[in-house]
Amino acid sequence: MNKNQVAGAVKDAAGKVQQKVGEAVNSPEQQAKGIAKQVEGKTQKAAGHVQEAVKDAAKQ
Repeated sequence: MNKNQVAGAVKDAAGKVQQKVGEAVNSPEQQAKGIAKQVEGKTQKAAGHVQEAVKDAAKQ
């Protein structure tokens, strides 16, 4: 697991929390920011997966 995978997972989780807090306080802005953070986290995590796959393929 590389740093992009870890950081992406953390951003995704933080985004979920931010979205739920936005829902709880009826703040569409916070909900949108939370969703955006989730997308950013999932993208970063996917990039980390690609990096790992390339690294593993290079070993073979």
